Amino acid sequence: MKHRGRHRRRRRGRALRGVLAGTALALTAAATLISASQATVADAPGALKPIGVSAGAGRLELAEHRVPGPWLDRLTSEMGRPVGAGTVLDSADRTLRNAAGCPTAEKHTLPVEPAATRAYCFGGADTRGWRPGAVTTSGDADDDGRWGGNRVILSGWTRGGAGGGSMDGPAPEQGLAKVAFVDANDPDRLRYTWALLAVPVDGGRDYRGLVSPLSGMVWYQDKLLVTTREGDRDALYVYDMDRIQRATVDSDAVGRVRGGWSAYGYRFVLPAVASYALPGGDDVPHPAAVSLDRSTSPDSLVASEWVPADGDRRTRLWRYALSRDPARSGLLATDSSEHADPVEAYETKTADVRGVLSYRSGWYLDRAAGTPGGHGTLWRQDTKGARAAECATDETRHCWSGLSGSLSYWEETGELWSQSGRMLFALPLASVDRALGRPADR
Repeated sequence: MKHRGRHRRRRRGRALRGVLAGTALALTAAATLISASQATVADAPGALKPIGVSAGAGRLELAEHRVPGPWLDRLTSEMGRPVGAGTVLDSADRTLRNAAGCPTAEKHTLPVEPAATRAYCFGGADTRGWRPGAVTTSGDADDDGRWGGNRVILSGWTRGGAGGGSMDGPAPEQGLAKVAFVDANDPDRLRYTWALLAVPVDGGRDYRGLVSPLSGMVWYQDKLLVTTREGDRDALYVYDMDRIQRATVDSDAVGRVRGGWSAYGYRFVLPAVASYALPGGDDVPHPAAVSLDRSTSPDSLVASEWVPADGDRRTRLWRYALSRDPARSGLLATDSSEHADPVEAYETKTADVRGVLSYRSGWYLDRAAGTPGGHGTLWRQDTKGARAAECATDETRHCWSGLSGSLSYWEETGELWSQSGRMLFALPLASVDRALGRPADR
């Protein structure tokens, strides 16, 4: 644990905030055109409605299941000693293009108001046939914003979706899930490499790929928690960032193959170490978006379900406490029966939520665009009301990214990170609050 210095170096590097934010990129011009079909002002969703967690616990509780230790030990003995995130970053051999070098059509998906201050894009050949879905950073992992001395961004993708994103909600039939490990130490040159997400099987003698849309992801301490829809009850899978295995065979297969181990052509694979399951029932909300909230005590994981725009019910938001037990680093707080109950829950009229973030007194909800090629809306809600930025003379609130993605707040730098199609972007959370006409809640 000596390489992490977790929870000791509070907000080190505040002076770097201006450097990392940089000067405003010439992105506004590329994102200011909004189609006429968006001229109608979105109806404000109003205030959040609290839900009693005691009444909702039976629907929102999660049951924790650990992958047996002997399974993981057997996999390690067969595949070799695991490596950590630093080793994966050392192998980063691909470069994200800075915004100036990204296609104009992709830059048009960036937020209009407030504008991104940093933006990058993945190459089409590298992501064709994959759907972007989730973002988290080393700002989630450790409160000093670093992991082993590195600034890191993780970008999650799912096989089988449109490479530039989709208007559809989470689709359970989609395929393999992978994560880009992005070396963000140099903001002018982001490099990355891929790792496949997997699930141990056959007592640890093999593994299979995680077959699920990757719509939400949080890296907390040494664990990576990702949303999953592999079954009716599956909610989250957990991965250990110190238990990353090397693939030894370059092929399209996944798991044990003749001559070694394959990870769909990628050099690294993460086998799951635990999972969280939902209770049974038709009205059980699946977490489609998740993020970390460091403004609570203890730190907490917040979640939102996905309800379509034409749905007949409200969207539920809820929160789980994260464990303070050093023996349970990165896991949810559970009771004696290994169940995690929500500590707070709300309902909102906001539908088609693709990203959720909670910080201090506000909840930020990323609502998808209502039309192809359009822009979404970023709402800030609390129990008193809702606000969204306006970005044109017709007072439209369709000002957010066009292909909405998850939200992640990097507290050390003050930046909000998200992804719109192949575009990975950041902007100060304070600029979001200013665009809403309210003082920053810091």
